[in-house]
Amino acid sequence: MEGEEPPLKIAIIGFGNFGKFIAKGLQRQGHVVLATSRSDYTTYCREHRIQFSRSMDAICEEKPDVWLICSSILSTENVVRSIPFHKLKPNTIFADVLSVKQFPRNLFLDVLPPEFGIVCTHPMFGPESGKDGWAGLPFVFEPVRIAHGSLQARNCQRFLSIFEHEGCRMVQMSCEEHDRHAAGSQFITHTIGRILSQLKLESTPINTKGYETLLKLTENTVSDSFDLYYGLFVYNVNAKEQIENLERAFDSVKQKLFGRLHELLIKQMVERVPLAVDGSSERRRMEDSKVSAPYFLPRAEAMMDLSSLRRAR
Repeated sequence: MEGEEPPLKIAIIGFGNFGKFIAKGLQRQGHVVLATSRSDYTTYCREHRIQFSRSMDAICEEKPDVWLICSSILSTENVVRSIPFHKLKPNTIFADVLSVKQFPRNLFLDVLPPEFGIVCTHPMFGPESGKDGWAGLPFVFEPVRIAHGSLQARNCQRFLSIFEHEGCRMVQMSCEEHDRHAAGSQFITHTIGRILSQLKLESTPINTKGYETLLKLTENTVSDSFDLYYGLFVYNVNAKEQIENLERAFDSVKQKLFGRLHELLIKQMVERVPLAVDGSSERRRMEDSKVSAPYFLPRAEAMMDLSSLRRAR
């Protein structure tokens, strides 16, 4: 608890793995956690001193200072619109922890009463990466609508200080900038992991460190639901561009590979056309030119359909 001030009452909507994970940090800083979710977490919450109810109305009766949206991206709009705002106090603050930021910001501005505060946040870590503490891990935030010099402003500062006191690296950033960076990092990471998972990669007796990294990336990616990945794509305006950039990059690498192979085949064909094709003549030609046999491709490969390579380019 901070000084003589009473602890904040923070209501978490969506009490899955991430909601539980965030709740631990809120409690470590001395604040009161309430929770509501579609699934029943009564037993867990009783054991961890958290007030749980599947009834949104029951949580509203407690007059939380902050509502923290921890639902999935795809269900967020329905969740927010289901809250009985008229039962909340006017200086209530709404925050979210979604992996996209423009979408919840615009939703809050569209749906919430104008007297409610809005702060968009994204802890750039989760139960796995933050299991040993939050120190040094980035926490992105943008106070979108907070009444200056009010109790609301004070509560917003206290809410953000929870993550600062936990050791997070606090990064204030606009929602637009966040989504641009996230599309080039988080979304691309998930995309590469999803692609690798389609290859059914397996550990081998001769794994390199790089290959071990790819296996770990694949494992971490597919452990998240496809709905999360789909949400990163649908609700980030920059994601489609990154998919197109990735496709162009793959085509560019493929063109370089097949382009070099095409040039090599042409060279082989031109050099070998005038010569006899029997084995003894071929051996004499290689001996005379002092070129080792491995330099030459097998004749069957040299005569492969070059038109298909040109199409690949």
